[in-house]
Order: sequence, then structure tokens, then C-alpha cells
Amino acid sequence: MLLKQASFILSPYLELPPEEVHPKLEIPPEQKLGDVSLPCFAFAKALRQPPAAIAQRLADVINADRSDLRAEVAGGYLNLFFHGEHWRSEFVQRALGERYGRSDAGKGKRIVIDMSSPNIAKPFGIGHLRSTMIGNALVRMYRAMGYDVYNVNHIGDWGTQFGKLIVAYLKWGDRQALEQAPIRESLRLYVEFHRQAEQRPELEDEAREAFAKLERGDAAMRELWQYFVDESLKEFQRVYERLGVEFDSYAGESFYNDKIDPVVRKLEELELLEEDAGARIVRLEEEGLPPCLILKKDGSTIYAVRDLATALYRNEELKADEILYVVGAEQSLHFQQVFSVLRKMGHGWAANCRHVPFGLITINGKKMSTRRGKVVMLEEVLDEAAERALRIIDGKNPDLANKEAVAEAVGVGAIVFGDLKHHRQLSVDFNLEEAVSFEGETGPYLQYTHARIRSLLRRGKYEELRSRCSVDGTQLSSEPAWACIKTLSGYEAAIREAIRQNEPFVVAKYLLALAKDFNRFYNSGKIIYDGADEAGTFSKLSLAAAAADVLRDGLNLLGIQAPSEM
Repeated sequence: MLLKQASFILSPYLELPPEEVHPKLEIPPEQKLGDVSLPCFAFAKALRQPPAAIAQRLADVINADRSDLRAEVAGGYLNLFFHGEHWRSEFVQRALGERYGRSDAGKGKRIVIDMSSPNIAKPFGIGHLRSTMIGNALVRMYRAMGYDVYNVNHIGDWGTQFGKLIVAYLKWGDRQALEQAPIRESLRLYVEFHRQAEQRPELEDEAREAFAKLERGDAAMRELWQYFVDESLKEFQRVYERLGVEFDSYAGESFYNDKIDPVVRKLEELELLEEDAGARIVRLEEEGLPPCLILKKDGSTIYAVRDLATALYRNEELKADEILYVVGAEQSLHFQQVFSVLRKMGHGWAANCRHVPFGLITINGKKMSTRRGKVVMLEEVLDEAAERALRIIDGKNPDLANKEAVAEAVGVGAIVFGDLKHHRQLSVDFNLEEAVSFEGETGPYLQYTHARIRSLLRRGKYEELRSRCSVDGTQLSSEPAWACIKTLSGYEAAIREAIRQNEPFVVAKYLLALAKDFNRFYNSGKIIYDGADEAGTFSKLSLAAAAADVLRDGLNLLGIQAPSEM
């Protein structure tokens, strides 16, 4: 909001439209350098003047024209100070608007986001959290900017691992145990297969043959596979409901099985396929990449060709303008190869396919492993977080209504924020005690700040005052109030930057900054005045309400609830 206002102010002086001015503006690192800064270096060549001279000329004209702004020059920078009281009231009123932080910037553009994508017949471990919650935040942020978003849970329901599971079930399976606890028994079988295969490598060949039969439509294999799929989806859905995550499609790898042959034929027509030790590959030496394996020696598919078919479907049938793949960084080479093959096939739109990588998530430094059965179940982590939150709430507010529901929101929010507050490409070593704390850079801290503001608004009878009062900027003249207003003004810019980088961390850090600035304002002086000073009370409560609204909305963008009482 502050940058947008500055772009409109500077537009006539620069003889540029506001949308061209806006990207050039910056928020200075220190208040003494102004509220908004314009680096003038970019104009030096066109105007044939030194940046400092350009900045000085602009400052002279602005200071002569406007009484509500002060312009200063520091080197090649033009620094603007908004010192009119009307700015304070205007910015607060805008922040209270229903669509504050929203934009139509993405109108008419469709983005497909591939996210979560757990493997069938394996537990939903905490390792799946990152793709799920990073993807969910991106879905919400892109929608906030007006994009038509179609999010896909590309379930891992196809591949050689099903051959392994089928072989393991036929050799060591217990039908009764499978019916009683399908995921636990599936994990036991998967672990047993890998344990046995270390001594009996021929099991790998049996697994490949079993999957080849499944691909050919063997009825018995298909029936067993479908059972594993159905039971897994039931478990996944329970977890997604707790996380507040929904999908437009659950089309997994198997959905594209009948779309693979046309891709292989097209690669043959384009003379891109080559034989290599019995397998079929596409060479990518000119792109500095190893060959992309398309078909194995036994003719079975590998996930590269399935991802080619998937991308083609999303472009042709879903009409995607962009496709984002929220998948771990360990798959970076795979996506480079897939996108390169698409380009070699003549698909220029491959430039709009983007891998959104993220680092590993560990518990006490240990990576999750389903092969050895070392899985930290996400539901168990959510349960423990909710229990810890309930104990804290019992200590702070024992009479709170719906304590269990609030504790669930706080516990889940703690886990989600504990992930999203990090740069996604960094690996995260999870510490549950820190994540659930009501202090520090945590989700519960933001939720508690929001709830405390809502309590303040109730005590100050804010809704009652709205019918007869208006925001008076002179009541918000303190430095802490202005700092909070300025941070509020950056909300839309934070969302835009988050989707530019495909990085929810940007919004997470913005919310922490807003909470910090609000709490400084809250502690700097009286907010609710006794007696007749309703204007002062209402103006300060309006700033508080704006902060609460943005905290609630921002947490929602991250997939986190904001209880009104804690």
C-alpha cells in the first residue's frame, strides 16, 4: 500500500505509469532514510544525468508541490517521508477493507500446482508435511492474487514399488492383519521386502515382473493394487482434514497410464529415442544432463515418461499457463530432464514448468525412511503438538470454552508454521517444544497475538464505536503507531513477493514483523481511554483491528487458523 501510493505520487514526476514505477521502489532499512526510497541509478543513462542530480531535481519539485510529503536525497536515492496525518488514517482505513491484500494481478491465468503426492500403501509421515503445506500456502496465495489455481495431489500409486509390495504380500502377507490395519501391515511388508532383498537380490527381479504384469492389466494384481489404493486414500484424507488441505484432483500416476504410449510414439516419430543396453533413453548431452530413461529393459515405464504424459495432459486438457511441482530438492535432476525432453519435443510452454524444491525435514537430525520402517507419523506429531498446546492453554486460560478445538488449531498451526517460517530450500530439523511455544518466532505466538487483539477490541467496545466514530490520524502520531501502520501497508507486497519466489517464508516473516510492531505499539501507551475520548480509543482500536485482520488473513494464507480466544 505504501509503495503503491508512492508509485502514484511519483508517476507524473517521472513521466512513467505507476505500474512501471512500483517495481523500482524500496522500503529503506532504517526509518531515518525515509518511508519509501527510489534508487535513481536506473534513470541515469536515459536522462544523461548522475543519479544524485536526478534525485535532487525530483526532491526539489516534490517539496515545492506537496505539504504532506518530505523528500530528501542520499547519494543516488530519493527518500520520501509521509508526514501528513491524513496518511495515517487513510492507510488504517484501507487496511480494514474487505479485500485488503487481494489483487486481480493474476486474472485470466491458470496455474496447476502439483503438491503433497504421498505414496500409496505407505504411512503419511512427517516427511510429507513440506510438500503439502508449502503447496497449500502457494495455492492460497496465488488465489489471493486473482489466479485460477488447480491443485493436484499427484498420488504415487504406480511404479516398481507396487511390484515389491505385491511380491511381499504373496510371500509373507496376512490377509486378516491387512484388513485390520492396512497401512501398518503394508509398511511391515515393504520393510520386510527390503530386508530380505539385501540377502536375496532376485526378489528385485520378481518385483519388476509383478509390476510389469500390473501394467499389462493382470486381474489379480489389479485387484490387490486397488485395495492398497483405496485404504491409503482413506488414511490420507483424515490427515488432510486436520491440516485444512483440499485438492481439485487426486489424479495419481496410474491416471496417466493409458497416456504413455502416445508419448513414446511421439518420441519415436521425432527420432529422440535411442537404445541403450536394452533400455530406451533420450540423450540430453547438449543440455549438460545425463540421458533421460524412458523405458526399462523389460519395457515397463519409469516415472520420467509418466511425468511427460502428465505435463502434456495439464497443458492440453487443463489449459495450464504455468505448472508448479512442489517436490523435494532431491528430484531436481529428474525435473531438469523432464523439462528438457519437453523442449526437445518442441513444446515451448515447458519454460512455464517450474520445480519448486525444498529441503529435507528431520526429527533430531534423522531423515525419515520407509524402507527401514523408521517413519515418524504426522498424525502422532499433530496429536502431541495439540496435547502440549492444551496444557499451555489450561495454564493460561483454564475457563476457555472449546479448549480442545483451540488446542487442535494451535497444535496444527505450530507444526505448519514451524515448517513455513524457514526458507523452503533449507532442511528443517524439527523441535516440537520450540514449535509449540507461545513465545518467539512461532505459530502460537502469532495466534496468541491475534487473540489478544480480539480481546482488546471486545473490552474497548470497538464494534459499538464504529457506528459513531472515524479514524483520526492525529491520534496515531507516535513512532510505534506509524511503524505498525507502515508494516501493515506492506501486506500485499509481501504476498506478491512470496508468489514471485514461490516462497511462503516471505509471508511468515512478514507476519512475525507485524506482530512485533503491533506489540511494541500496544506496550507504548494507553489504547482504551476512560471517559469521553472516544476518538482516541476508536483510532487506536482501529489500528489494532487492522493488525488483527491481517494476522488472521495472513495465517489463513499459510493454512493456519486464528482463534479469537486462547
